[in-house]
Amino acid sequence: MNWLDNIPLVVLIALAAWMAVAPITPEPHLIEKLRMLTQGTLVKPLDIFDLLLHSAPIVLLAVRLWRQFIAH
Repeated sequence: MNWLDNIPLVVLIALAAWMAVAPITPEPHLIEKLRMLTQGTLVKPLDIFDLLLHSAPIVLLAVRLWRQFIAH
């Protein structure tokens, strides 16, 4: 996991924030896909990929923060 520790924290924060709100209009994909997941309509492979794509930077940021502040 050293590769994750080598990524600057500012870059991870910016990437996570950008992917969380992209595209801004009409509705961020992450919010749309999470709504679809809770409603049980997230069934198309493209929608599942979209959810993973937009949530991956947030997961990486969470792992990085956990490793930096809790694990060490």
